[in-house]
Amino acid sequence: MSDSLGSNTLDIAGKVIAITGASSGIGEATALRLAKHGALLALGARRTDRLEALAARIREAGGEAPLVHALDVTRREEVEAFVQATLARHGRIDVLVNNAGVMPLSRMADLKVDEWERMVDVNVKGVLFGIGAVLPSMNAQRSGQIVNVSSVAGRQVFATAAVYCATKFAVHALSEGLRQESPFLRVTTIAPGAVESELTSTISDPAMKREVDEVFRKEQLPADAIARAIAFAIGQPADVDVNELVVRPTAQPY
Repeated sequence: MSDSLGSNTLDIAGKVIAITGASSGIGEATALRLAKHGALLALGARRTDRLEALAARIREAGGEAPLVHALDVTRREEVEAFVQATLARHGRIDVLVNNAGVMPLSRMADLKVDEWERMVDVNVKGVLFGIGAVLPSMNAQRSGQIVNVSSVAGRQVFATAAVYCATKFAVHALSEGLRQESPFLRVTTIAPGAVESELTSTISDPAMKREVDEVFRKEQLPADAIARAIAFAIGQPADVDVNELVVRPTAQPY
């Protein structure tokens, strides 16, 4: 997706956009991309040192990232605090990008129940906490957009990824249900294929991590490819809701 799809016409400038998992990968790239379009950014993640460095880069390039906030999306009170801090500073949130996610792949027979629980906590409950935190203000202003970053694993199941796929299928279901309930809320699901990120770093089985890394390295999109898709969805007119974008490397077969 090139900038020719509307870099000069995207309606992003001045929008207050909160991003979870903003310290690396898709979240970081999305912050950099949206800043170029004039967004007012609130950045949340656990690694605040990386957030501060990212905010400094954005400001040095002429963008605006006035809020950096420590955020663990598995903790409901921290998600609420992130949203409330953004509202206190700007008076509104136009867009929430639910981006934080983990992918500790394993075979079901390995019984890595703690890892299953972690995936549900981050990939599902983290998204729900984000939605629950911003809905009251978006309902009050009768406008807003929630962008949920899912995966092609939310559309197709893969061996060794059963639980991860389940969490991403859940994201698709939550997004569609939320969309149907509101006549004014825009809801977008972004489903990336193989992308440069830290996702495989959460795989605890060294042999499986090597195997997955080898597959990922064959054809990988830069994180900015997904950031451009997110910017495209956000930048449409208020009466246009881009419900789902699937973005894969051209050569990726699945």
